[in-house]
Amino acid sequence: MANIKSAKKRILTSQKRAARNKAIKSGVKTAVKKVRAAIEANDAAAAAAAFENAKSVIDKAASKGILHKNTAARKVSRLAAAVKKAE
Repeated sequence: MANIKSAKKRILTSQKRAARNKAIKSGVKTAVKKVRAAIEANDAAAAAAAFENAKSVIDKAASKGILHKNTAARKVSRLAAAVKKAE
């Protein structure tokens, strides 16, 4: 453990930030899985609804800097193509 006060603070803040980032990334993965599951089940309506939610979650993660904007755009694009193909 660090001895300097500022180093202790950096450890605490980085742990807090890492936990928040992990939670948001997990939420993105869950949202994507729900879309994929709806596509596998051949449920176009559920897939479309899940896609809208996933798009929102991905865009929020990108706006907070947790996902790079191009990564977010790629994920949304691929999900949109999969949903459209499933219809």
